[in-house]
Amino acid sequence: MNARHGSWGRVLRVDLTTRTTSVEEMDEATFRRNPGGRAMIARYLLRELPHNAEPLGQENVLIFAMGVLTGTPLSGASRHAVGAKSPLTGAFGEAEVGGFWGAELKRSGWDGIVVKGAATSPVYLYIKDEVVEVRDAAHLWGLEIMDTEDTLKAEVGERLARVCEIGPAGENLVKFSGIVNDYKDIAGRAGLGAVMGSKKLKAIVVKGSKNLPLADAVKVKEVGRWVADTLQENHWTFHNFGTGMGLDGYTKFGGMAVRNYEGGPFAEAAEISAEALIEKGYRIKMEACWACSVRCKKVVRLEQPYQVDPKYGGPEFESIAAMGSDCGIGDLAAVSKANERCNALGMDTISFGATVAWAMDLRRQGIVPDAEVDGVPLEFGSIRALLAAAEAIAHRRGLGDLLAEGSARAADKLGGKELLTTVKGLEIAMHDPRQRTEFGKQVRMSYATSPSGGDHMNSNLPSRSAKNTVGMCFFLKYDDPKLTEIVNAVTGWGLTTAELTDIGERSLTLARLFNIREGFGADDDRLPPQVTKPHVSGVLSKIRLDPGDLAGQIRAYYADRGWSALGVPLPETLARLGIAEYA
Repeated sequence: MNARHGSWGRVLRVDLTTRTTSVEEMDEATFRRNPGGRAMIARYLLRELPHNAEPLGQENVLIFAMGVLTGTPLSGASRHAVGAKSPLTGAFGEAEVGGFWGAELKRSGWDGIVVKGAATSPVYLYIKDEVVEVRDAAHLWGLEIMDTEDTLKAEVGERLARVCEIGPAGENLVKFSGIVNDYKDIAGRAGLGAVMGSKKLKAIVVKGSKNLPLADAVKVKEVGRWVADTLQENHWTFHNFGTGMGLDGYTKFGGMAVRNYEGGPFAEAAEISAEALIEKGYRIKMEACWACSVRCKKVVRLEQPYQVDPKYGGPEFESIAAMGSDCGIGDLAAVSKANERCNALGMDTISFGATVAWAMDLRRQGIVPDAEVDGVPLEFGSIRALLAAAEAIAHRRGLGDLLAEGSARAADKLGGKELLTTVKGLEIAMHDPRQRTEFGKQVRMSYATSPSGGDHMNSNLPSRSAKNTVGMCFFLKYDDPKLTEIVNAVTGWGLTTAELTDIGERSLTLARLFNIREGFGADDDRLPPQVTKPHVSGVLSKIRLDPGDLAGQIRAYYADRGWSALGVPLPETLARLGIAEYA
């Protein structure tokens, strides 16, 4: 048998109902067609999840999918994906995350974990190379992220173990709770923390000691040097500021979500930017993910007016806008505190901020004139309301219990559907799709057609979908030929760039097939009316999105994918991608 590179051919199967584990061998031909990430998630969901299964029921399948590049000694190769049927949307649920946990799992000799069933009482999973144990976690239930992680590292006697876990939000089945690793890196979107919570799985502790075999270690090292040597040229902004630079200019041409997407300028934009974090002395350093020389992650520490623990990192653009401008809040200390609390409680900052902004709009419009959380009125600009909402939602208190269902479900009870900013039930991210730029066009299509709903990362495109699948960060400036070179250096597969694109195309099409099976179609590929209205003020108030133009772009997108005018993958497309069995 030929030596294997970049993967182990081993997936850990966990049945929490029986508290048993087993090993699934995956031959290289199968893995090469589905080399991790989105493709692996879609394959398991289509094969093993019954049609119309309840997302928070025992039947849902929770998949931790490492990419073929995850854990290799390369900048950007820290990413992995988590997937399940989303409890927030009922559609294909997928979230990507960086940090160190995925690399550690890969270095333990596993390409992924597939979790089925549900425990009758809280458990955690302990993995140390070949050793796998399902252990009691009753003493951890109710703990926030930092206490959970610190307790577990001490308990297993591994200071350098890596932990992914849920906080109180996941335990309480908040539909936009996430799965957190290393205190601050969160697979946040689509409510996968609630799936983990429904299975009573509090955490997965991993310690690995294996070096991943590489087909061409010299070439991999050469690429690593190239990133370090061209850091100033290619990644200076990310290295020095992370995301969230230049927000003053961005809001002036309508790029950033403002007050539940009413649009218009946001006077305090500069006050909540990445530059302001430095100027105010809040940011103390930048940190990196596994093996990455870019170091783009902010670390914030405050003592006044709020204590913010640096272990929880710092706010990136999406968090800044979701809990800042979208809620009408221009106080960077408050946004940093809200970011810390969301990480500690285990909640997606995008859906949290968007849901709170929507609830604030309900009060402003008189739809729910007395909307409040823990006795604090939900009003735009209210820092007290923002911070109170995090606690009320995570612990499902009062109105927080309903908001914990996500804004689309809450609108079924409260009204205000016309004010929603959701696609397929997922709150869209914080880049305004009305901006008249090439990026604006891309983000419009990303929101409308991404398989998981209102995603902003253009992962609806084959080349980006390929990055999600192989486990590579979008922020690294690897073009398609460079990424192909990297995959070949790691695996020895000898892929062409077109074959790598096919991997992304296959991943997208499998996710589309799952959504169609679960009742989603072309009617769900649309933007919410709230983000197609003209901005409330300024020169941008004359601009509105043309629904006919958008529909034409979506039809063209379907044609590019080899799908019908109704968004259904054609038989010849399935045959070309080698997935006709899923028709």
